[in-house]
Amino acid sequence: MQSYVINLIRHGAVDETLKGKYIGTTDVSLSKKGREDLVLIKETIGYPKPQKLYSSPLLRCTQSCEILFPEMDINMISNFSECDFGEWEGKSAAELASDPRFGQWLQNSDQTPPPGGESGKTFASRIGRGFEHLVETMSAEGTTHAAVVTHGGVIMTILAMYGLPQAPSYQWRMDNGYGFSVRVNPFLWMRERVVEVFDTCPPAPVHS
Repeated sequence: MQSYVINLIRHGAVDETLKGKYIGTTDVSLSKKGREDLVLIKETIGYPKPQKLYSSPLLRCTQSCEILFPEMDINMISNFSECDFGEWEGKSAAELASDPRFGQWLQNSDQTPPPGGESGKTFASRIGRGFEHLVETMSAEGTTHAAVVTHGGVIMTILAMYGLPQAPSYQWRMDNGYGFSVRVNPFLWMRERVVEVFDTCPPAPVHS
């Protein structure tokens, strides 16, 4: 049976995240350094060449797609938007420290949503629907290699839910412009809903 490869790539850096602010669904642009870093990674290491390109609809992801894969059409997946932090969008932990709801969220974010935002459980459910639909779409269309430019939280959630080797989400952290490559074996997917995490993306350079 034909297997499928998906490159999961985190978008370039934005100023707000570097300042320690919670930026989920807020539609911010890449920073100047974020753009420069993506160009540098592309020119010095290089990215795989997929048949099809998918992206979160948020600007920092579509701008990253235009830098990394300028010749390709972008297919949006709304379910791959970052977590919605509700009223806490654009605020830092220091600014929220006096809010008792913030402490409750930190202790149990899976069940406790930010005011007006998403709980971890709701976020994971949305990401799962998006990823399973992507795999089904690739299978139906005969696409064997795709790239997805999305958010760090989205990639960590996908790998924590479906990745082999199994690991909690925090062990799948990655820098901006980097990510992981997974292989979908149709037999394993149908039987166990798992994918093999087989490399970083871009691949780590091989030293002789």
